[in-house]
Amino acid sequence: MSIRGLKLLVAVMGVMLVAGVAALVGAIALRLSHRVPPPAVAFTAPPVALPRGAKIEAIGAGPDRIALAIVLADGTRQLVILDTPTGRLIGTIPLRQD
Repeated sequence: MSIRGLKLLVAVMGVMLVAGVAALVGAIALRLSHRVPPPAVAFTAPPVALPRGAKIEAIGAGPDRIALAIVLADGTRQLVILDTPTGRLIGTIPLRQD
């Protein structure tokens, strides 16, 4: 290979290196500019009224629901299902052992 061909090869690889770094910086800048903004208002929901003497045994969460496993004062158990966006009580499911 001649010196002229080697110089051309080095020049082409240098241009490719600069173009690759520019593309990388551009991709990073693009991703940073498309970040999801934080919510404008803090999340607030009304308090959840549990029966007197009830204790929360476990909590489970899904994309739009929260399930509370509670033990009532008389020892029975039930699930309380809440709507996450509003904090509204959707319903209760009594649990029993057979």
